[in-house]
Amino acid sequence: MRVREWDPDAAPAAEIESVVASLNEALDTDLPADPHWQGVGVREYLSETMPGERRICWLADAADAADTADTADMPVTGHANLLVLGDIGVVELLVHPSARQRGVGRTLMLEVARRAHAEGLDSLGVEVVGGTPAMKFWEAVGFRCAYVEMRSVLDFSAVDWPAMEALAASVPAGYRVECHRGMLPAEQLEPYAAAKAVRREVELPDLALRPSSYDAQRLAASLDTLNRRGMKPYLVMAVHEVSGEVAALTEVVTPVQHPSRADQYDTTVVPEHQGLGLDRAIKARMLLELRAAEPRLTEVQTWNALENDPMARVNADLGFRPDREWREYEADVPELLDRLSPPTST
Repeated sequence: MRVREWDPDAAPAAEIESVVASLNEALDTDLPADPHWQGVGVREYLSETMPGERRICWLADAADAADTADTADMPVTGHANLLVLGDIGVVELLVHPSARQRGVGRTLMLEVARRAHAEGLDSLGVEVVGGTPAMKFWEAVGFRCAYVEMRSVLDFSAVDWPAMEALAASVPAGYRVECHRGMLPAEQLEPYAAAKAVRREVELPDLALRPSSYDAQRLAASLDTLNRRGMKPYLVMAVHEVSGEVAALTEVVTPVQHPSRADQYDTTVVPEHQGLGLDRAIKARMLLELRAAEPRLTEVQTWNALENDPMARVNADLGFRPDREWREYEADVPELLDRLSPPTST
């Protein structure tokens, strides 16, 4: 087995295709109901980052570790990447099902830990899908579960669309709804970012590993990065007409890499505007927008806390159905490196 650092931006098309094939084999084994990824936009997905962030990637294949020949067409047995966010890092790692239990994942993770230590990172985080072999792997290498959510999925074929239209029209007096694709108008960046900042301060104070856009400049950069990665954002917001404040917002991203299933991002209602039904109205409007604009879209997936999450109740009312747990694991870099490093001989 050979593990090598890898630049997806300059990689041959065959390597990108092999990474996608390995990912789809893993999906077939672990998440058979999830849609396959397409090769479109994968290079951009892996190489485009926010300003000030970096992604470092590795590939594992079946070549001999000492082989320096051109083996770009050799099937990928594993892939890992580390997204560097200040003093923390976020890890993604997959191993082809046929190569599991052979040390591929552990070898890749050792390379990630070594680089994380060299970069001066304090901790690493990773998303782990409940009920898959990934849970056992991450716990074995030293990660601990920090947070658990439930993923829910909405099937468009089961939606009562006339009822959704009525719900979208139920915006209370004094508010207007705006819908934007790809980017926000310049004049809305500041009020939109302010609403997102409220959510971070009030609702998510302890989730340091969650990226958040809470000022206008970072928000604009975040939307630009999503577009460059092939992940078109849709933004629906309710504006308080007297103050001009963004009272509520919801975001969905439609990835070109799997165009049949969209990803729900933030949904929030600013506290002083809660209790008016804005959450249901804007989320219903979002679904109508997606249905009209994305003919290949058949599902939307979202994530909510397991307990006492009012947005989970809103999603259930709209037709989202719980699918499986989604966990956030974390580890301290020095402890991780010590655990993964082979013992030194004396």
